[in-house]
Amino acid sequence: MIAALARHGPVEVAYLPFGGGTPAADLEADERITLRRIEPSRGAGRLAAALRAAAAGAPWDIAKAVSPEVVAVAREAAPDQRVIVDGPTAAAAVLPLRRSRDAVYLAHNLEISFRSTPSLRRFERKVLRTFGESWMATETDMQGARELAGGDLRMRYVPNVVDVRALPPAGERPGNGNTLFVADFTYPPNREGLTYLADQVMPLVWSELPDATLTVVGRGLDTPPSDPRVRAVGFVDDLDAAYADADAVVVPLLTGGGSPLKLVEALGRGLPVVVTSHAAALIQHGTPGEHFLAAPDAPEFATALVSVLRGEHADMGARGRAMAEEFLSVEALVRQLDGPPAS
Repeated sequence: MIAALARHGPVEVAYLPFGGGTPAADLEADERITLRRIEPSRGAGRLAAALRAAAAGAPWDIAKAVSPEVVAVAREAAPDQRVIVDGPTAAAAVLPLRRSRDAVYLAHNLEISFRSTPSLRRFERKVLRTFGESWMATETDMQGARELAGGDLRMRYVPNVVDVRALPPAGERPGNGNTLFVADFTYPPNREGLTYLADQVMPLVWSELPDATLTVVGRGLDTPPSDPRVRAVGFVDDLDAAYADADAVVVPLLTGGGSPLKLVEALGRGLPVVVTSHAAALIQHGTPGEHFLAAPDAPEFATALVSVLRGEHADMGARGRAMAEEFLSVEALVRQLDGPPAS
């Protein structure tokens, strides 16, 4: 998103450190992008910001994460600056301000699609109705937003994308029978997907290919599967080696909204991908059987994965990468931002 916005002009990114990481080197090197790190405070100011957000309608679990420094940044923005708030916590920070009326809410997904509560529904409805425009990652979420908050919303389809041209094209697969699952396991649908994969899918795969392995990459996995053929490596700084060591990539999501970035990246890297029917429905572009394989249940998922691990569907990865470059790349996102919002 930042890279696409920078194609239109200068971008100032005010960010809170998340997990101790530093911004990507390409963003730091881009002269059109100014990165402004915000150090969140504690104490009375933090409590006051949380109380204001809660009074404006944010559920307490979101309100308590609001930083007064984020509120200050939004207040300081020049009148002619477009303010884009990323996700529900930033929206909760800006919601009490008059500035929210002309700000953009960048929604990675419709929050109630995976954790619906009355307070969250009220909050998300208010955000969608209050902010000047909402950017949604899928047409499904746009329709859900209309059903939640009314049909007269100003929304824009803004898919999750990757810089396809910067990703190394897939070379010859290693032929080691290894499957890769990349995810943030602090997100409940990803933990649910791993359980489904490890308990229901992989035993069926192992009945056909007993030496097949599964590599799980991502933070937040406290109790990885116990089978020794499953290797959980946690967070890694560079995913290139993990993708290069895989014959297949899987996206075993059963629930959740938005468009799964893990699927977009796997397609962009030109690897064969096997997904659940739910994950396939979350991506706006691509055809099952042509760009990836989709399965409605564990037996069919296992059958599809076995076929990929045996070397079938050799051209599918290249077709997936070409599709991602056309529809799910930074260049594609620039074109979406150039167009008018949806009515």
